[in-house]
Amino acid sequence: MSTHQESSTKRSRSIVYIVAMVLLVVFAVVALLNFRTARETQQSLAKADQLIAEIESAGGTAPSREQIARVLGDDGGAVCANPNDALSRATFLSQLANGATGPGYRPVIANARIAVGELAIIKVYCPDQLAEFQEFIDDLKTSTTGGA
Repeated sequence: MSTHQESSTKRSRSIVYIVAMVLLVVFAVVALLNFRTARETQQSLAKADQLIAEIESAGGTAPSREQIARVLGDDGGAVCANPNDALSRATFLSQLANGATGPGYRPVIANARIAVGELAIIKVYCPDQLAEFQEFIDDLKTSTTGGA
């Protein structure tokens, strides 16, 4: 077994490590800044304005323009990833419950207005998915009084 003789000095190794760490920090900062600015493009703000108008015309109170743009971006985010997928529908249906946990957890007949926000998001951000999701909502047993 032979040993390899080290040819670099401790100083040269330290310089390489420091340069590598500085570059890593710079790249991380640049990536973070680009990520934040990419989410709030003019298109995302315009779509946020459309969503606010939809929610308010339905009689609801919309979050701020910046919050909507940050969460939904310009493509609808997680809501439009696949709103007609079984998991997405199950997640939506799990929100239509009495709020208890464990054995007290029960589905409820929710107010028909419960889906207004979700429908508004789909209408603005992914209108090609709207017809199928609207059929799903229309098939739900809802109430026009009380509830959520």
